[in-house]
Amino acid sequence: MVFTLSYSLCFLLLLLKLLPFSIIAQTYKNIYLGSSLIAQDSNSSWASQSGEFAFGFQKIGNDGFLLAIWFNKIPERTIVWSFDGSILVQQGSTVELTADGQLLLHDISTGKDISVSSSAGTGVTHAAMLDSGNFVLANQNSISSWESFDRPTDTILPTQTLSRGSILFASHTRTNYSKGRFMLTLESDGNLVFYTTKFPLDSRNFIYNKTEVSGFEVIFNQSGSIYVTAQNGSILYELSSNVVSNMQDYYQRATLGYDGVLRHYIYPKSDSRVERGWSTLFFTPPNICTSVLEGTGGGACGFNSLCRNDDLEGPSCHCPEGYNFTDPKDLLKGCKQDFVSQSCGEESQETDLFYLHDMRSTDWAGSANYEFFDSVSEDWCRKSCLGDCFCDIAFFKEQMCWKKSIPLSNGRIDLSSDWKAMVKIRNRNSSSTTVGADSGKKDNSALILHGIVFLISCSLFVFLCLIATCLLVYRIYHRIAKVSKLYPGIQGVTLRCFTYMELKEATDGFKKELGRGAFATVFKGVLVSENGKYVAVKRLLDTMVRESDMEFKAEVSTIGRTNHRNLVQLLGFCNEGQHRILVYELMSNGTLASFLFGESKLNWHRRKQIALGIARGLLYLHEDCSSQIIHCDIKPENVLLDDTFTARIADFGLAKLLKTDQTRTITAIRGTKGYLAPEWFKCLPITVKVDVYSYGILLLEIICCRKNFEAKANDENEMLLADWAYSCYNQRKLHLLVDNDDEALDDMKKMEKSVMTALWCIQQDPSLRPTMKDVMQMLEGTVDISIPPNPSSL
Repeated sequence: MVFTLSYSLCFLLLLLKLLPFSIIAQTYKNIYLGSSLIAQDSNSSWASQSGEFAFGFQKIGNDGFLLAIWFNKIPERTIVWSFDGSILVQQGSTVELTADGQLLLHDISTGKDISVSSSAGTGVTHAAMLDSGNFVLANQNSISSWESFDRPTDTILPTQTLSRGSILFASHTRTNYSKGRFMLTLESDGNLVFYTTKFPLDSRNFIYNKTEVSGFEVIFNQSGSIYVTAQNGSILYELSSNVVSNMQDYYQRATLGYDGVLRHYIYPKSDSRVERGWSTLFFTPPNICTSVLEGTGGGACGFNSLCRNDDLEGPSCHCPEGYNFTDPKDLLKGCKQDFVSQSCGEESQETDLFYLHDMRSTDWAGSANYEFFDSVSEDWCRKSCLGDCFCDIAFFKEQMCWKKSIPLSNGRIDLSSDWKAMVKIRNRNSSSTTVGADSGKKDNSALILHGIVFLISCSLFVFLCLIATCLLVYRIYHRIAKVSKLYPGIQGVTLRCFTYMELKEATDGFKKELGRGAFATVFKGVLVSENGKYVAVKRLLDTMVRESDMEFKAEVSTIGRTNHRNLVQLLGFCNEGQHRILVYELMSNGTLASFLFGESKLNWHRRKQIALGIARGLLYLHEDCSSQIIHCDIKPENVLLDDTFTARIADFGLAKLLKTDQTRTITAIRGTKGYLAPEWFKCLPITVKVDVYSYGILLLEIICCRKNFEAKANDENEMLLADWAYSCYNQRKLHLLVDNDDEALDDMKKMEKSVMTALWCIQQDPSLRPTMKDVMQMLEGTVDISIPPNPSSL
């Protein structure tokens, strides 16, 4: 049976390849012989039938026009294919489907004709831009003889395959589409391999990621999965799995970025509830900074540079102290010294003109050490490097000293490492040249006069510096005292204090609203001072500032002391007059509520991961913080999703901190109707079990993708989710909770455990509810779950 199915699938794939594209594509517009496009500022393209893709000229800054294919219905006009990204033509150039069926690019500036479809066969009668993003030349029988899908650049699209020998080349930079420093290929032996290139040549250099699979093809299907198959069609290796249901509501692409990372992106087609933009579902390698280790070449960010990987924003390139980027438009080109190197002349070693700048968690792996010393002190290592004109970097660790000279390769910043680099830098007030022999012949009186002027100038400078330092210390002390007085609970917490004007400018006058609540409105912002970093700016309503001041202080003091992967990160705050503002990292996929109760539903696998993430975040708040924290308002609207759909607990405005010797407290009702534990209404002491109850309700919503109360339910018994869930569990009809969710129905054993966990969480008696640690073990399947009683029973 398996044999028959495998070869049936193989036959089906072969048949699809042989079918005319007119049968596979639903409809398309014919582009007939003699048709042409002109490169000009106004739109010059051939669009697909739906208008989702276009082929033509796209203007690249002020450099010229690129012949390309792009997403045509989104503002970004993201390019997915280009003809030789190194060729930018000027305005007035043309592309023509000639009378003999060739696609010809005419460059008006050189007068040359360049064949775009040089490999196309004879008999071409027309061309078409398909809704799949594939541009084809075809004969009268609609059989293609040339396709853009067969000649990918840096991107593949759904329905596109990579056969053995196919190559994706990363672009040079974000805006330069010529071949860059990285490539991905399915080799002749079937291995999927990432290479650095011998840039500017496009030949292979070193492997930085390899999957040995003996694959036949890489397939990107319309459901959002990217995988390697064998010749019989069986899946050997999955790069990216579908994590979002209703994938037809999203545009998709998989692109090998200019930084060497392969990313699977999605873009909502028309969903006003979430911020539109490309979101990352998957990327590989996980950390390119440590993956790239070239024997020859500069590494992930070029010579003398440092690569730093951030889980949320990916890799970024930096220069060490005393160095600047060689080309600010091409950060992967590396860094250069911004000072004159130490002289090696016999008469002057210039030792006193340099110092060593310490950089921790920093390494240039693979750079040759030209000297190594053992059983020495750090001070000895420093002096040795300062006295050595060839030494540009010294490393010290456990009484061992290494010396390296530029250019340095494979630089990385890894906070988990204990390496310490000492970078040699010229003192800013030192001269780049040495004093010559003729200087001793100057007139002594002139030297004395210069000396007196110099001493007076120095004395005046020192006096002014002393005054400035006193003023600065006073202002800093006054500011710290003010902040400490306002927020005594966050002493020692490193948060940036923003000015109101900074945040007003970052949000373009508080115009881009992301959402609003009873006390605050959240805006999208861009921090120019942080290299254009996107942030969420939460502004308390001016009329509610006094009433909400306690909530504001609670949120700053609570989340300011936390640090966990499943908690949203607070970056800073503003407290000027009536302005109370919090600045958070921006979560690109918005709230969990939009994916549970909206049109775009998350698949069962992703929902399980999100439920686990929320549980981990709550466990951290309840047990791993220095002060136990009760969130008090766990609900889908307060769970945000980053670009990889990782759950982040947010909105700590109602949070309650317990003292070291406290396990419970008495406080006014906090939270949202539907998620409140019974003890809130009984004037009983509040413990972390109120969060467990709220989590139980939320877990049921995650399982069923519906709200905890639906007045318009088909059956009156289904209005309250908690009661309905227990009824389905008790009657062995759990399939009703996930009707039409095939993935969940295929995983009924895991789904049943999740429902049982939720039912234990929402028990009326707090003592019966599990801790979040117990919840974690239940969801992970490491403990047996006993039969839960009816949560409604008293």
